[in-house]
Amino acid sequence: MDSQTMQEAKNARVMLLSPTDNVVVATSPVAKGARLLAQEIRANHDTPQGHKIAVRPIQQGAPILKFDTVIGYAAEDIAAGDWLHSHNIKFDAVDKDYAFARDYTPTELLPPKERAQFMGIRRGNGRVATRNYIGLFVTVNCSATVARKIANYFDEERMEAWENVDGVIPFIHESGCGMELTGEPMDLLRRTLSGYIRHPNLAGAIVLSLGCERNNLAQFFEEEGLAEGKMLRTITMQHVGGTARAIAEGKDAVREMLDQANAVRREPCSAEHITIGMQCGGSDGLSGLSANPGLGAAADILVRNGGTAILSETPEIFGVEHLLTRRARSEAVGRKLVERMDWWLDYTRGRDTQINGVVSPGNQAGGLANVLEKSLGGAKKSGSTGLMEVYRYAEPVTQKGLVFMDTPGFDPVSATGQIAGGANLICFTTGRGSCFGSYPSPTIKLASNTPMFTQMRDDMDINCGTVIDGEATLEELGQVIFDRILAIASGEQSKSEALGVGEEEFAPWPIGVTG
Repeated sequence: MDSQTMQEAKNARVMLLSPTDNVVVATSPVAKGARLLAQEIRANHDTPQGHKIAVRPIQQGAPILKFDTVIGYAAEDIAAGDWLHSHNIKFDAVDKDYAFARDYTPTELLPPKERAQFMGIRRGNGRVATRNYIGLFVTVNCSATVARKIANYFDEERMEAWENVDGVIPFIHESGCGMELTGEPMDLLRRTLSGYIRHPNLAGAIVLSLGCERNNLAQFFEEEGLAEGKMLRTITMQHVGGTARAIAEGKDAVREMLDQANAVRREPCSAEHITIGMQCGGSDGLSGLSANPGLGAAADILVRNGGTAILSETPEIFGVEHLLTRRARSEAVGRKLVERMDWWLDYTRGRDTQINGVVSPGNQAGGLANVLEKSLGGAKKSGSTGLMEVYRYAEPVTQKGLVFMDTPGFDPVSATGQIAGGANLICFTTGRGSCFGSYPSPTIKLASNTPMFTQMRDDMDINCGTVIDGEATLEELGQVIFDRILAIASGEQSKSEALGVGEEEFAPWPIGVTG
């Protein structure tokens, strides 16, 4: 080896995640010939950061173990020191023991007086907001331009007169007509829209319709129990005389709401009023070692403080769902999760989706061989507390503690469901560097590794690579994340907010987006 390769070999860093594992994860690039751990094993190949290396011989057909969990099977005989990835790891069925509620332990909550606090906005109905927006909604894409033009009118300069209002945001979707009048697609759309309209982070809302769409405005309000009032207005373009008049009426309606929306003050509120939606996107082989378990540690702290954490992305827990059913508070809760997984397996049967094995090119480049390995890392966001309830997409989340919401794996669609369910913050882990943001609930982005955090500092809020670098424990990282949750819930801007990212990421689930 030349001197540079010798130095790289000397500095090779790998991590053994469980004593029973037959692989280690490269926490930095590993050069061919590098010595692994304290054993007499050398790397047989150049191995990228986040990828796996065998630490003992593995016979063809034998399981590959990471975190003492099967992530696939050897597609060929593998020697100690070999690089393992999708070329020599076979994706196949894994035996799962759901063991419903076997490992459930009630969480010891902190006494109310000892719970952490943040500066929140109390609403008249008892709910607590982390932001204060006026929302513009459309029943159908035909009224999208009206919503955008009204929102664009209330730019930063005009909004200076209402300093306590965070903005006027249009929530645009692509459907509302050319669809079934009844059934699951319409139910999902209406449930999502009403969840946002009722969201505590919205002081008021205007619903804009064309007038002839299948998502009929009157039927939508009746079905969802919505009633027009001072802070919930409706405008139908065909009734008021077209586009220009609808825009004018919309501007007037927003002006009438702004003074009342501005009459709020932040005050100390218990962390029990925080509900986080947990997301991961652009994952890599280090996400499950740093950002995801770090967020899990923060979720544990939040739950002990009486708050709520929503785990989602059903196709991205496939293969490890039994690790959650064992923590369910009852067999009934655990079976709800299995029922949703069975729905996905049936829905995607024969389709080229990641639940059937192959993850995205970015995931693969980052070291994830298949969906089993991705799911294993993604489930680390759930922390260690009991699974208290399972919800369908965009259903109102009323149960405190760790809960699960059935969503696709596509981040904008998944986070939209969580926010519709009541999440007033989104915590988003990423290894490759997702630039996601969201309204009306801000997104906190957690980088799994230091190189990416450094490269994308303007988009990343927290560097979880400190765990990989040996500068912090997962417990310390969890506290850092929890403290940032409190700060951003109190009004501090996240990186995505400062960049104005989130308006285009409102994406109600159109059945057909299959994660």
